[in-house]
Amino acid sequence: MPKRKYKIAVIQLNLNDVAENNLKKCISWVKDAAAKGAEVILLPELYSSHYFCQSEDVENFALAEPLYSTSFIAFSELAKELGVVIIVPFFEKRMAGIYHNSAYIIDTDGTEAGLYRKMHIPDDPHFYEKFYFTPGDLGFQAIETKKGTIGTLICWDQWYPEAARITALKGAEVLFYPTAIGWHPKEKEQYGENQYGAWMNVMKGHAVANGVFVAAANRIGLEKYIEGTEGIQFWGASFIAGPQGEILAQASHDQEEILIAEVDLDLQENVRQNWPFFRDRRIDAFGDITKRAID
Repeated sequence: MPKRKYKIAVIQLNLNDVAENNLKKCISWVKDAAAKGAEVILLPELYSSHYFCQSEDVENFALAEPLYSTSFIAFSELAKELGVVIIVPFFEKRMAGIYHNSAYIIDTDGTEAGLYRKMHIPDDPHFYEKFYFTPGDLGFQAIETKKGTIGTLICWDQWYPEAARITALKGAEVLFYPTAIGWHPKEKEQYGENQYGAWMNVMKGHAVANGVFVAAANRIGLEKYIEGTEGIQFWGASFIAGPQGEILAQASHDQEEILIAEVDLDLQENVRQNWPFFRDRRIDAFGDITKRAID
């Protein structure tokens, strides 16, 4: 019988532009999370470098790695050593000219349980991801691991209820969101509270609407590496929410931290029995959702 309870962790970190340093750092923090009892562990988006999408620069493609190379080898060995599931977000080089913002889901025996490629790609000031990433082509997935059935979505996917819904309908018990989101420093005073609040509220809404646990791992720190710009101040605030949107664990805006919470499938089932949103969906009336606009 699958376990009815298991512990998940999100790791919130400050990351730099040296891949080797980031790999060593993340390995150390994953070990700490496992020692604290975590069984499924999430790292922030694009863990191996600074957030390079602040500019459109072909030299940044050198940060990408082919499938099953450095990151997979290291975290596969670690997952097997610790007996945990690790979600590893990385910059994938699929072939010359085709790159993805991806995440491995590595099982407790070191094998690949799944691979997710970010489906929604933003193009905003200093978040120029469309220059680098081809939209994902593997779809939304619920991935069976030896600890539980989980779904991984990445950052900009956070804003789309359709992504959360499909992943949950496929059986995901937890939606994991590796993330790199922050404030433009000059906008923080005027817009910062609303931006951060919207980010949390939309994911808490996914938890409620789908009766799932939600875990988001963000990075922290001011990443200012382009001359003449103010950079991005990543706002941290990683969190884990339960199936009614209740906050089970919450990180600060500016400290490296590990958050741990328990996934309780009996609680999830009880919530869905009392709030049967899946039962009452009018799927016969939802056809227009596949249109770009209804005009």
